[in-house]
Amino acid sequence: MDENIKKGIKRLAENAEIGVARSILRWKYKKEKVIPPGDDDIETQSRMVADKVHDVIAERGRNVWNELKKVYAKTGAKEDSDE
Repeated sequence: MDENIKKGIKRLAENAEIGVARSILRWKYKKEKVIPPGDDDIETQSRMVADKVHDVIAERGRNVWNELKKVYAKTGAKEDSDE
């Protein structure tokens, strides 16, 4: 795949994530009956939230992957010896 297409898709996904975070933040402010900050502040908060979500997913994904490898190593050795 062309690098420009990859970058465009990645940028599109990042903008969508930030947009979702922005909507959630606005909903949260409305629900708490708090006057929302300005658009620039919400944009900054949205980017921070999206970055934090990426960090959490990356860490948990890594943990899940490591656990799957451990399970496979335990059961995989038995399955390989049965063949």
